[in-house]
Amino acid sequence: MELAISILVMITIAFGITEFGRAIYQYNTLAKAARDAARYLSARSPGDINAIANAKCLAVHGSPACTGPVLTPGLTTAMVSVCDASSCPADHSLQGTAPVINLVTVAIGGPNATPFTFNSVVSFVVPDIVFGPISVTMKQVL
Repeated sequence: MELAISILVMITIAFGITEFGRAIYQYNTLAKAARDAARYLSARSPGDINAIANAKCLAVHGSPACTGPVLTPGLTTAMVSVCDASSCPADHSLQGTAPVINLVTVAIGGPNATPFTFNSVVSFVVPDIVFGPISVTMKQVL
């Protein structure tokens, strides 16, 4: 009887650790994807529509051509938002005194995008987790 109770507790703990590990792995993948997209846009001119679309594909598929599998299950380009000197001039263009720089921000689940939800395999142990916005801001060329 004691073995049955302890095995149930141990299995629950093992599933919980595994699911939290998967959640951390997916969060880390999203953070790297946002960083790669921001780095891609930092070498492009502000307001370049094709570059923004390619950056969204890069964040979702790991490729600017939107080919290949999705990096994280459930991630779509609708969840990726881009803010640069042309779309957010108040806080992203001509920052600083000297030298003056433009900024570019890529956010997954940002203010104008759908938040990313981690879907747990064993939701009775770990419920689904809605991640907050994951954003990266970098300096953009003028």
